Amino acid sequence: MTQDQQPAEHLAEIRRAAVRIGPHVRRTPLLRTDIAPGLMVKPESLQLTGSFKARGAFNAVLSLLEREPDVTGVVTHSSGNHGQALACAARTVGLPATIVVPDGVTPAKVAGIRSFGATVVSDGVTYDNREEIAEEIARSQGLRLIHPYDDWDVVHGAGTVGLEILEDMPSPGAVVVPVGGGGQISGIALAVSVLSPDTAVIGVEPEGAADAVASLRTGVLQSLDADPTTLAEGVKSKSIGGRNFEVMVAGGLVRDIVTVSEHELEGAVRVAWTKLKLAIEPTAALALAAYLTGKVPAGTVEHPTVIVLSGGNFDPATIAALLVT
Repeated sequence: MTQDQQPAEHLAEIRRAAVRIGPHVRRTPLLRTDIAPGLMVKPESLQLTGSFKARGAFNAVLSLLEREPDVTGVVTHSSGNHGQALACAARTVGLPATIVVPDGVTPAKVAGIRSFGATVVSDGVTYDNREEIAEEIARSQGLRLIHPYDDWDVVHGAGTVGLEILEDMPSPGAVVVPVGGGGQISGIALAVSVLSPDTAVIGVEPEGAADAVASLRTGVLQSLDADPTTLAEGVKSKSIGGRNFEVMVAGGLVRDIVTVSEHELEGAVRVAWTKLKLAIEPTAALALAAYLTGKVPAGTVEHPTVIVLSGGNFDPATIAALLVT
């Protein structure tokens, strides 16, 4: 945590974010399931633009306009979901947006970004250099860079997921969240730590992209040496952000982070589609995979485990292949 801002102050910012973005995003339901009596799901796949990212993007853009009414445009780097969300938020307020996307990202996500009128930059872009390219575009074109996760406005927007969970279920036993850059789990953890301190906030990563686990275990920010290979493309960031590290590790607000195999992830996608009847992308199935394999608490009816299904921007061919396996 920052020395000058405590969880209660962050919670106040999350509450302000909820009011700010309220007219622009959807309140997603908290649903009981027939998988187990102690399991509930928060399907952010039903969110505007298909993922929780709309919350942070709208809060960041609207906050930016409050501070700088004469801003000329925004830029970001993204594996797809944040890019779509920022493109939508920018279009809503009449700002141009440029989205830097690594080559090979799901075509449907790139099409979604373009559908909101944003400029897509992908030639020569990798997961390694995307941030550097976005920063250079911001400098050369006078645009404001909105980081996909290492930005307090984005974190506070994502934290509204936690607010909604606790309004619908005041004392869950655990809230389980996919971890990539750490924006969503940081925001949720800030809300939960104040409003329901006995609730465990637990992250889930693929085994092949376990930088956050290493950071939590060592207490030092860790980074992957190479681009991870995983079906969960939404969490392929090579390290969590500095602000996110402050919340998750230095601040001690994330109880644990577990990993799942690609095989376990594939199985969870099939369960989500066939049993929960929810059309989610593989990244969103990370928390479900951890639940189904007993790596997170089972929960009870009174104090359920809540899993966040983070998005639904899937590649149809990938899902089709998984469902017929």
